[in-house]
Amino acid sequence: PISAIPSSSSLSMSAFDGIKEPVQSYVDIWTPMFKQASESGLMPDFLLHWGHGAAMASVLLSMGVIGAYMGWQIRFGNGEDVTALTLGETIREAHPKIMGGAFFFFLLGGQGGLVLLSAQDKNILESPHAMTAALSVALLATQAVLPKLFATENGKVARDVHAYLGTATMAALFAHLATGVNLGLSF
Repeated sequence: PISAIPSSSSLSMSAFDGIKEPVQSYVDIWTPMFKQASESGLMPDFLLHWGHGAAMASVLLSMGVIGAYMGWQIRFGNGEDVTALTLGETIREAHPKIMGGAFFFFLLGGQGGLVLLSAQDKNILESPHAMTAALSVALLATQAVLPKLFATENGKVARDVHAYLGTATMAALFAHLATGVNLGLSF
């Protein structure tokens, strides 16, 4: 029967069942401080609700977009160019630094998002936003490893995969932004 088919939200919940309890324990270390800051008026409700999204959108729309642009410039043969975006380095030198920095900020920001969600008495790891976060982190980690294969006999294939998977990673990150806006508007 149709009722036996799990809904997408139950699939999302089950995907994180193995890690939800330890992640919640970690989040619970920080949540009381944010709740207290909110209740005392030190943190406005708007910041508690949208702060994570604003911070992560700024990383995606600056570092992510610039890094992706640089990646394609390298692919198009412009990797040795020095531009205003590279601050004196070549595009080839700046690209991994910018994308590595974006990945670092996404990892830190994800923790903040979990804490802020919990501070608003919402369940963590139960939304499409959590699913797109896991997908995006997995894709970014894969992207970080692929350049290790560039100097091998399969280097051309690794470069091709890196370029096209990078574009797919950006699409996943923009889907993550959209699911985050939907999550924020849901309460």
